[in-house]
Amino acid sequence: MNCTELLARTLYAEAGTRPVRAIEALAALAVNRARAAMPRPARTPGAAPFAPGGHARLPEPGQHELGIACRDPFLFPSHNPRNAAHALLAAPPPGDPALAVCRRVAARALAGALPDPTRGATHWHPAESLPAWAVAREAVAEIAGLVFYRLEMGERPASPAAPVLVAAA
Repeated sequence: MNCTELLARTLYAEAGTRPVRAIEALAALAVNRARAAMPRPARTPGAAPFAPGGHARLPEPGQHELGIACRDPFLFPSHNPRNAAHALLAAPPPGDPALAVCRRVAARALAGALPDPTRGATHWHPAESLPAWAVAREAVAEIAGLVFYRLEMGERPASPAAPVLVAAA
């Protein structure tokens, strides 16, 4: 399966029933996550921030990096075979218009033509649930029933075994 189809099926399984804005936001999140996992390029001394060799612009993730981000079962639960949405990922119904929308969004994301409404988010969850790692975090965006967070890649989300103090008395 090529990267465009992998991203499209991931989007379909995770947000296929949601508005197009949610699908686009999830695609932007996948690109952000792939970009954050890439090694930082060496900075050329004296280079202007956005010039080649400058430190402010990261390289765009390729198909390989985006494929790795899409297959992460903790980022996209539909890649876990025990998840109910895994069946939609593995064998989507043919001719579904929502899958066609997801394919168009995935192609735009891979071409770099998709704006990022999540403001650099790297983590997400549906608004109907609140995972333990999100309790002490501030969301950067909520788009069509999906909540987005920007966590540094070295930062670990809170876990139930190590609770985070939410408010001091």
